[in-house]
Amino acid sequence: MRGPDAYPTVSGVAAAARLLSARHPDLCRMRLAGESRTGRPLWLLSVGHGRRHVLVVAGPHPDEQAGGGTVLWLAEQAVADRDRMADADLTWDFLLCLDPDGTVLNETGPAGPRPPAVHFRHTYRPAVSEQPEWAGSFRAAGDELPETYALLAVIDELRPILQCTLHGTDVGGSWVQLTADIPGLAEPFGKFAAELDIPVQVGTYDALFWQGSGPGVYVLPPGGHRDRFASEPENVNGSTWTRPHRHGGLTALVEVPMWATRRVADPTPHPEPSHAVAVMAARLRKDGAALTATLDRALPVIGSAGPPAGSTALLLRGVEHAVGAFAALAADYDTLAADPPVPLTVAHVAALDIASRRIPLRAAGMLLRLLDEQPLGDPDPAAEPGRLSGRLERRLDAGARELVTTLDARWVPVFDQVELQARTVLAAVDRLP
Repeated sequence: MRGPDAYPTVSGVAAAARLLSARHPDLCRMRLAGESRTGRPLWLLSVGHGRRHVLVVAGPHPDEQAGGGTVLWLAEQAVADRDRMADADLTWDFLLCLDPDGTVLNETGPAGPRPPAVHFRHTYRPAVSEQPEWAGSFRAAGDELPETYALLAVIDELRPILQCTLHGTDVGGSWVQLTADIPGLAEPFGKFAAELDIPVQVGTYDALFWQGSGPGVYVLPPGGHRDRFASEPENVNGSTWTRPHRHGGLTALVEVPMWATRRVADPTPHPEPSHAVAVMAARLRKDGAALTATLDRALPVIGSAGPPAGSTALLLRGVEHAVGAFAALAADYDTLAADPPVPLTVAHVAALDIASRRIPLRAAGMLLRLLDEQPLGDPDPAAEPGRLSGRLERRLDAGARELVTTLDARWVPVFDQVELQARTVLAAVDRLP
């Protein structure tokens, strides 16, 4: 039965998992895997008693909220399929939310369909060094974020044959990234996506340098080969994605869109890719300069009540990271326009366009949230805080509307996002040795 068209909350997912455990104590158990930086619990729900473990991680990025529904879908399916699970000697382990602090900050907005500007208006996207999956790229061993440490400990304890980490994108299609190939996964993945009318993304920003294993399925290139843009300092080998390799396992990332566009499913060669990407680079520089100037003017307002702390500090670091990325990303786009690593298709160019538009929108939305948090001062809209907020609101509304209308994107019901993610995870497990 389809539920409401809404993302479940962090507390709602935990409550549903607790209820499932109470109803099926012979099969399900919940335990604390660790705590977040602010002391929120990191819950691990296990279903089954097999020796082979599949670990599913929800909430690795706090603004990608489908994963909470997906882990509940999979947990209920495992209970219903207990005999098959036992025959396969499987245990399913679900980390219900890897970054609850950040995810709760994204719960201030509507839980279901919303105008694109409203979505970005309530977004929180942490700086990459504060994202639990990536933080190991920037921190020494033994100095991990508590969320990272908890996940690594779970992986080393369970030694999963497969880790599935549940991601999402604002606008685009669905795709899978693998740290080692799962032959044959592209066929069922494409079938499920077609049944749910969700485009398979055959050109991505995230996996531009990864190797194809079928439409929409990308495999991490071997060591020594480039896997990310030069402006991205994070390192896949320093992330939690490759930790299962120590135990003979691998990781699958399953991405699903909030708004879907068929442009990312078009494999035809783009007629003028170099020009299109160069235009994006110029737009990135223009947006970066405008947001940098706005942030500089906003900082005295934000700091007027003392040093930022709590959610204010998190949002400020997120904004500063986003604003600081524009120049290097624009340089990457210039390089890509001059010397692309693969022939750029309509899908590739659409994905690059989406990435170049959403980063300014995230920065503007977080900066608006920072201004909202400031104590009430001069109520005159012509005063500095009012002018800054008004300008940002107009920029956000226009940019978000253009992002969706230019790409003819449509909202994907949350249940469809969840179902595609869950069925893809099941297909990946079915194709393991």
